[in-house]
Amino acid sequence: MMDLKSGYWQIEVDEKDREKTAFVTSDGLYEFKVMPFGLCNAPATFERMMDTVLRGLKWNICLCYLDDIIVYAPNFQEHKRRLRKVLKCIQEAGLTLNSNKCSFGKKKLTILGHLVDEHGIYPDPQKTAAVTKFPVPENVSDVRSFLGLCSYYR
Repeated sequence: MMDLKSGYWQIEVDEKDREKTAFVTSDGLYEFKVMPFGLCNAPATFERMMDTVLRGLKWNICLCYLDDIIVYAPNFQEHKRRLRKVLKCIQEAGLTLNSNKCSFGKKKLTILGHLVDEHGIYPDPQKTAAVTKFPVPENVSDVRSFLGLCSYYR
């Protein structure tokens, strides 16, 4: 699994669009040169960029959700071959990985509240513990909260 370093900050805001990111401080008006977190279209823009970077590889040898990339393969030799392809695309795009959050050659990983291994995808027991330990609902608001919690794993 690979994680891009400061994901959004690696996307430059087009000069004509920078005024749209402007904000005022006591020191003056500032505009972002790179895409900040919090812009309404930032996730979609980032995902489109990753689709372009990994064109032809996504869903064939890797999966990508925003700044997380998973390279999968039936064996270690194939994993290394596929990993080289993905790393080459990342390098050619000028993107930087966060080495502290990257791990390679794993047979099991946890991502987005799920455990993934060679046998399938399962809810993370640490996350489902919140459901089993949830206090008995006492009113409509509590029931709604509980149902919201449960529906994540539907």
